Amino acid sequence: MSDIVISEFMDEAAVEALGRDFTVLFDPTLVEARERLLDQGEGVRGLIVRNRTQVDEALLSRFPDLEVVGRLGVGLDNIDLETCAARGIEVKPAFGGNGSSVAEYVIGGALMLRRGAYFSSAAMLAGVWPRQALIGREVSGSVLGLVGFGAIARETARRARALDMQVMAFDPHLPAEDAAWADVERRDSLESLLEEADVISLHVPLTEATHHLIDATRLQRVKSSAVLINAARGGTVDEAALADALREGRLAGAMLDVFEQEPLPAGSILVGVPNLILTPHIAGVTEESNARISQMTADNVRAVLGQKSGRAET
Repeated sequence: MSDIVISEFMDEAAVEALGRDFTVLFDPTLVEARERLLDQGEGVRGLIVRNRTQVDEALLSRFPDLEVVGRLGVGLDNIDLETCAARGIEVKPAFGGNGSSVAEYVIGGALMLRRGAYFSSAAMLAGVWPRQALIGREVSGSVLGLVGFGAIARETARRARALDMQVMAFDPHLPAEDAAWADVERRDSLESLLEEADVISLHVPLTEATHHLIDATRLQRVKSSAVLINAARGGTVDEAALADALREGRLAGAMLDVFEQEPLPAGSILVGVPNLILTPHIAGVTEESNARISQMTADNVRAVLGQKSGRAET
């Protein structure tokens, strides 16, 4: 019987540190083996997950002794928060652990997509020399539009300003008088941002309000020279509408790290779409961020279990 079960990958140094205080089952293959994961539940006090383990009512019913869910990251759409709250289970995200990683991913995507010169390897190896066709654009002087202006978006804005980008943001949940707006142009509507931005980057959670936030109607408002980056949550972009916009040249490029279905299904609507870069939900995961997030999560879980058992924190 284990005190803590870890169902997805985690920095091994943090796992070893937890193992000095608790009995730990660390098995990243559990995320792919739902029944085997559910069978571990009896007696488990702490569960550590990333975004793929579904901490839903069915799982929680099989973990009757659970006291804390540690989230290796910040998104919580895979965790049934209402049921956790009703059962007194604390949910502990690793806030701030991967901000730099995601911000660098967005800036890297902006540079690649604006320049447009990084899709030519196959043609060049076939003997083509498409120099004129690959004359792209600089990010300097372009407008970065941030949809959502939380901590990661602010990290992104800071880096963008260092590249002489103009930055605007839309966030209806952040009051106009908040000091965070000091160096960023605040937009009152998403539509006005979409119409002016050269690079659009999403920084919102997946909720009923943000599902397909970027849909066919809103993509009609975007410049044909603009590019879109989504390293936030799958489902916030209507993938079919995005595919149509890219195929029809109504959008210059896109970079997606998150998807409505992960992994992508066979025959995905995104197969063969031009000027599209896909990555497997990796924007927030680097060697450095994995170590930070893992240690933060280990500390969060240790603190909860230590308090509830009366043990001193180490």
